[in-house]
Amino acid sequence: MHISLSEEQQLLKDGVARFVEENYSIEQLRALRDSGQPLDVERWQQLAELGWLALPFDEADGGFGGSAIDLMVLMEEFGRGLVTDPYLANVVVCGGFLRAAQDTLRSAYLPGLIAGESQWGFAFAEPRGRFRLHDVSVTAEAGNGGYRLQGEKIAVLNGEAADYLLVTARTSGDRRDRDGISLLLVPGDAPGLSRTPYPLVDGSRGASLHFDNVEAGADAVIGEPGNALLLVEDVIDQAIVAMAAEALGAMDMLLEQTVEYTRTREQFGQPISRFQALQHRMADMYLECQSLRSLLYYAAILRDEGREDAGKAASALKVKLEEAGRFVSQQAVQLHGGIGMTDELGISHYFKRLLLLNTLFGDGEHHLRRYLAA
Repeated sequence: MHISLSEEQQLLKDGVARFVEENYSIEQLRALRDSGQPLDVERWQQLAELGWLALPFDEADGGFGGSAIDLMVLMEEFGRGLVTDPYLANVVVCGGFLRAAQDTLRSAYLPGLIAGESQWGFAFAEPRGRFRLHDVSVTAEAGNGGYRLQGEKIAVLNGEAADYLLVTARTSGDRRDRDGISLLLVPGDAPGLSRTPYPLVDGSRGASLHFDNVEAGADAVIGEPGNALLLVEDVIDQAIVAMAAEALGAMDMLLEQTVEYTRTREQFGQPISRFQALQHRMADMYLECQSLRSLLYYAAILRDEGREDAGKAASALKVKLEEAGRFVSQQAVQLHGGIGMTDELGISHYFKRLLLLNTLFGDGEHHLRRYLAA
């Protein structure tokens, strides 16, 4: 499948590529990881000044009204440059929820997010929940004009740095009921909220959260109380499209670097790129990249058209993301030999980033079941 980008989209693509090349490197990635800091604040502010944090938001809310394809263009370049800044957690996921919030919440919180002044995290995963978005045991008991949250969330992206958290909590029903789930906005400094931060496999940061009678106001509910699951599923589907674009950029870089390496690495007096068996493996890597690209374009187009089967396409995309991401990254490491997993080489960092994206918001098996059920 081929998509011709508009002039504006091509300018966006070229601009992001230049910025990433000038401001991101493996050395900087390792330095940030080793520092234990959740993000580079100065660089995050640069993203805001360039307007990229405003890309998917409506013009009425201070954004640029970007489409799913616009976001795809940006995320693909982020993937090529191994950008691990919390754009997905802040702008795509939490921003997606805020776009659906009531006017008072949008006007109160979106300007800070767009300006890069606030950090956000989405707390949905639980110790026993696996990838089931409806498996929620954190409770939000109504009373005194608001809610009191009790329970634990795990694997919260950007959870260490988040000034605000969007939390799925059960306001009624049993643990695995689809009804009775609400989405609440909780300040990061709320009394009774504790965090346990830790590094993720790709060097970015996450956290587990514990809620001990944490209070949230009645006006902090996003959407209809007890009926948040459909909104959560829709935003996660949008996030899957963005993630797949990032994964595709990373896979393209793995392929390019592997081809270049085999042209310079010699064995038996000739470059190993001349060995037919290795040519076949790199051809298979290329085919996996193109397969993911086709499904990505299809899913992005369905989202922009508002089609009912956009969620089904997102699940198909996630299945392919895990399959193709695993294959391309493993082949790249093997064809580089022992140096493929060294910390100094970019190959290992792309491998780890794809490992995270493969399972984030559901692995291939989970989304295959969802696709078949649809």
